[in-house]
Amino acid sequence: MIGTMQYALCLLKDRGVWVGDLSLKTKSKYMLISSALAVVFIITALGSLKVKAADDLETAVQCSFSIPTEFVPGNQKGLFVNVNSPMESSTIQYSVYDNGLDKVLTNRERKELEESGTAAVIDESVNLTKDIYQSRLSDAYNKVYGENVNFNVSSFTKIKVDGYPGFKIESTYQKSDEEQIHQTVYMIISKYRLFTIAYQRAEDDDCQDAFEASSETIHVR
Repeated sequence: MIGTMQYALCLLKDRGVWVGDLSLKTKSKYMLISSALAVVFIITALGSLKVKAADDLETAVQCSFSIPTEFVPGNQKGLFVNVNSPMESSTIQYSVYDNGLDKVLTNRERKELEESGTAAVIDESVNLTKDIYQSRLSDAYNKVYGENVNFNVSSFTKIKVDGYPGFKIESTYQKSDEEQIHQTVYMIISKYRLFTIAYQRAEDDDCQDAFEASSETIHVR
């Protein structure tokens, strides 16, 4: 299995995000990188957790939520950026990870799934703890940015959305010469799919109320 960092960087490049130059001073570019990293690392940083059978998890086909009117689709799948970008650099990133166990896969598709570790991650995600999340993502962000960004989890709450288990995770981090980034991640776990919604804003972005209103509309079925 390829390493967590290598896989994360591959996914970022697949999403159209170049992370080779992390000295970018443009706030909007910094936030785009951060938004992509938020979801990618949630998935890839959990690879060594002990597997828990997903038999008790219910199946789900989709997750839905309302996008605030001041956000428009970005240039990556599932990414929404503030209409006033780059003055307002806040983002919303939505991703779905499918373990493929409810589908008939080709040998190539099954090999790619096994190499990515995604199938195991969905089963393992229910075992996530604040300490594990803090440690794994802190290490991952520090490695990518080449410095200590002081990633800190301020709140880690178990939630249920329409009966599906998950987590609401609030955190902050700050790259040198940049504003502090506030991140709220909703992770919702079903038998075959893991849904993640990451709301991100810089310290001076005025969108927290819009984020909270959006999060109240999250549904899974």
